[in-house]
Amino acid sequence: IEQKNVRFESRTHFFAIAANLMREILVDHARTKHRLKRGGVKSDLPLEEAMLVAADEKDFDLIALDEALTRLGKIDEQQARIVELKFFADLTLQETADVLGISTATVKRDWTMAKVWLHRELTK
Repeated sequence: IEQKNVRFESRTHFFAIAANLMREILVDHARTKHRLKRGGVKSDLPLEEAMLVAADEKDFDLIALDEALTRLGKIDEQQARIVELKFFADLTLQETADVLGISTATVKRDWTMAKVWLHRELTK
């Protein structure tokens, strides 16, 4: 995103964009780390990114989560957005409801259903 051209309509709009960007950044980082682990060619990474790739991290397959989240989005876009906001932007149920313009009860219900669906997908 061209930072000079970004106009946030509201606080909730900011968080929606931030969650999406955080997802993209983390998945790109995970893919780079995965490629380097497999002996792939190192691209010209800035020092900060190279340090992140080299850092010892938890065994969590962010790429698999991203792929499963993309599949969930094709089935239920709202549930996918809730996961993105909760997981990548660390929003509360209320903040997520505000961003999406839905009730907290709906967010809670969809968040629970999405977690169950994702768990099933990621443990196949």
